[in-house]
Amino acid sequence: MIHDDTIIALATPSGMGAISVIRLSGSDAISIVNLHFKSKFGNKQLTEVKSHTIHLGSVVDHNRIIDEVLVSVFKNPYSYTGENVVEINCHGSVYIQQEIMQLFLSKGCRTATNGEFTLRAFTNGKMDLSQAEAVADLIESDSKASHQIALQQMRGGFSSEIANLREQLLNFASLIELELDFSEEDVEFADRAAFKDLVNKLSTILKRLIDSFAFGNVFKNGIPVAIVGEPNVGKSTLLNALLNEDKAIVSDIAGTTRDAIEDEMVINGVSFRFIDTAGIRETKDIVESIGIKKTFEKIEQAQLVLLLIDAKEVSNAKSKIEEIKNKYPSKRILTIVNKSDLLSPEETSTLNMHPDSNRDSNLIFISAKTKTGINQLIEELTQLTNVGALTNNQTIVSNSRHFEALTNALTSIKEVEKGMDINLSSDLLAIDIREALHHLGLITGAVTTDDLLGNIFANFCIGK
Repeated sequence: MIHDDTIIALATPSGMGAISVIRLSGSDAISIVNLHFKSKFGNKQLTEVKSHTIHLGSVVDHNRIIDEVLVSVFKNPYSYTGENVVEINCHGSVYIQQEIMQLFLSKGCRTATNGEFTLRAFTNGKMDLSQAEAVADLIESDSKASHQIALQQMRGGFSSEIANLREQLLNFASLIELELDFSEEDVEFADRAAFKDLVNKLSTILKRLIDSFAFGNVFKNGIPVAIVGEPNVGKSTLLNALLNEDKAIVSDIAGTTRDAIEDEMVINGVSFRFIDTAGIRETKDIVESIGIKKTFEKIEQAQLVLLLIDAKEVSNAKSKIEEIKNKYPSKRILTIVNKSDLLSPEETSTLNMHPDSNRDSNLIFISAKTKTGINQLIEELTQLTNVGALTNNQTIVSNSRHFEALTNALTSIKEVEKGMDINLSSDLLAIDIREALHHLGLITGAVTTDDLLGNIFANFCIGK
């Protein structure tokens, strides 16, 4: 997968636009572009200009001008990839893009594969593997929270913490390995007490990082919120009110929603994925039964459940609320009383709740139809979202590959702890230590295989 030829790709989205950026990287990138660049100011040669400079001119093919362009030059090793890099800013015509691409392909360039520019940055030591993965996450981020997590990882916050853990473990591992060379003398170079303290410390940090995945993964992909309740309680109306559009069909006919309807909304920088589900009830309708089955599946997948009940049925809904909460004890459930606009003043007084207020800590009163109380509901969703770890710049794991590697590393560390408790011999301790080092190394790329790199960078866009 590692090449030293010159690659080329469109770095901006394909199609017509105001401008497009064509990127080249490789030892011959500057000289190849120089063959077909005519400066607007004298006989300027790109091979002789300083790094990190921009030049106005034209891309020409013999005497034919293809386009007037801005050319940015970055000389190795001070570039994104660590190689010579040229970025051509041309007009966004699809014809112009193709003409320039074909011109340089005919001069020995090769079309870049997915993520090959970032792969070269990794192989040339410009970033480690977890930082490279964060580049893809940053490009795909669609909320403040996912952007912040990706940016922190790309800047090396997570990498430095893992590298520090691995270095400390490696130092002790070296002493353990040294003991194996002097096994006949029965000497100990590694202070067992200090080593045990380190192992306990590693175990605590790994647990914290693993636990953060539950938080980081949902912030990266959006927090799934299931809207559930009996038919005609207003679930679809609530979804439409939250999204401020007619996403779901609303009808007085019970059982209208038969399949899950999903859409996303960003609230205070956090992406929520709302899921409108089929109403829960006993039914002989086969299609509706399938929809209700899917409702329970969506509840299982959700991080948060909005349980809707009819305002007229508040007094009779206690058993239904308890049933859902008992069935899903680990789920965070918000009980929402809808159609509060239909309550009479006497009924409102009895419930000790004004329709657009939220005095009851257990119930949230709204009217999805008139949008009364929707702002209070959104405020409640915001408060339930713990963004403290983000604002405090704590390391958060959002990548499933990292989560798996950390989990495996913790398993190996636990084996080391057990071994030390029973005074296991150095050669057997060394096996588990090597395993832990291996799994930590997989995160940053200290340990890699071609298959691993292929799987990671195949998910990148071509121009990155």
